[in-house]
Amino acid sequence: MADRPVPVVEKQLMDVKLGQLGNWLGGRDFTPNGILNAIRRGHDRYYNKYINVKKGGIGGVAMLLAGYVVLSYIWEYDHIKHDRWRKYH
Repeated sequence: MADRPVPVVEKQLMDVKLGQLGNWLGGRDFTPNGILNAIRRGHDRYYNKYINVKKGGIGGVAMLLAGYVVLSYIWEYDHIKHDRWRKYH
């Protein structure tokens, strides 16, 4: 028996082809509750994959910390760039 084709709206982002991206985005829930649910699902997936494991290490926490450092640097880059010492004025 042949498998039934899966509708584009039910596919994950990695399974969507570039031509189907508009239809896929049109099927997403962009209401405030939908966005909160997506953030909650992402947090749960991250927590279950990297933090809540039997033989856990420092990897999950280090990844979260590295992301925080990079994000903080991006936010403060203009300030850091302005305060940089310059050889020629």
